[in-house]
Amino acid sequence: MPSKPRSRLDPSSRTRGCAQLDRHIPAYRHYLADRGNAAGYARSCEAAVAHLSLWMKGAKKRLADVDEGLVAEFVDHHLPGCHCPTSARHPSSVRAALGHLLVVLRAAGAIAPQPLDMTEVGQELRRYDQYMQQVRGLAPNTRNGALRLVEALLRQHFGNDAIRFEVITPERVRRFFAAQAKNYKAPTSLSTVVAALRGYFRWRATLGDRTHALVGALAYPANWQLASLPKSLEPAEVELLEAALGQSGPSMLRADAMVRCMLDLGLRSGEVARLSMDDIDWDAGTITLRRTKGRREDVMPLPEATGQAIAAYLHRERPKTQHRMIFARHMTPRERPIGPDLVRKTIRQAYARAGLPYTRSHLLRHTMAGRLLAGGASLKEVADVLRHRSLNTTLIYAKLDSGSLVEVALPWPGIPAVATTGRAS
Repeated sequence: MPSKPRSRLDPSSRTRGCAQLDRHIPAYRHYLADRGNAAGYARSCEAAVAHLSLWMKGAKKRLADVDEGLVAEFVDHHLPGCHCPTSARHPSSVRAALGHLLVVLRAAGAIAPQPLDMTEVGQELRRYDQYMQQVRGLAPNTRNGALRLVEALLRQHFGNDAIRFEVITPERVRRFFAAQAKNYKAPTSLSTVVAALRGYFRWRATLGDRTHALVGALAYPANWQLASLPKSLEPAEVELLEAALGQSGPSMLRADAMVRCMLDLGLRSGEVARLSMDDIDWDAGTITLRRTKGRREDVMPLPEATGQAIAAYLHRERPKTQHRMIFARHMTPRERPIGPDLVRKTIRQAYARAGLPYTRSHLLRHTMAGRLLAGGASLKEVADVLRHRSLNTTLIYAKLDSGSLVEVALPWPGIPAVATTGRAS
């Protein structure tokens, strides 16, 4: 009978590959293990590197040739027609595995550092990023979002050529903004585009460029404060959500604890992701919130139900990791802390299990505010629990305070009174 095709490269094939590359396999293996990657994932990554090594020998490539360009050539041109005896052919998986390889090789000094973008636009973006970080103190996510917009504007006008601000006219800025507006839905999202571009133009003005007209070409879209009613779950829907907790299955204890953190404490998704085991004082029954949106630390009482859900997750489901974040990844790489996206995804799944037609995790924060008001809390108390720096931010929840609104509401004018006086009294 004919032998079955091998699913991975034969171990002896490594000796037939690029010997210079194969010498770094032990360091590569250690790199993957040190970051909590599962053994199966590590084996698939090693298979991808072995595949690259064999291809490099046939293509007469040296270790010094390894960079993003060589990886792209291997993934985009070799893999589609590959007949090598390996299962390491899936483009996205191989690209990710070789991305890890580039990190290992550069850390060892085996290949050249990642080249900087030395075009005029690339250098401009690095200077502006340094200004945003050191002078304005902006967070990394804010800086990255601003840089993407500024780069899009500059690349559209100059490509890789020199930057000349006299070329950028107010009309061109308006057209650029109109094109960007198609990618956003809410006025608040468009405001970030205006803020990013205005911030850049103002920085250039401090350097002597005449960009005041460009700043004036951008206007913030209308966004009436307190115009809408904050959406929240009805009491019956809260009961459905709570009844859906406690199910068995993968990551269910983590999901339950996340739901309780948002429903009982009114935390934002990013705050849930950043919770550390050092933030909970089990004896005092408190939880400390650090690196919040208000950039301050707040100590809050830890509700019993929330504490029990977190404790159940820590004792029965959380995998062992080197970091001390409460919520960890259950799939590789486990050593990489989770982000807000995983929290939001978990809440969406919790809604679905409860049969609720919602997707936004922030609804639970609004729900918590509504429950406080229904229980007799004042707006100041709600502001303290939600950690709003300004009471004006909390005013929108006044619309949910039905009891207080009834006390100040005037009676609806009756029809007879209107008929007698000719106008409402």
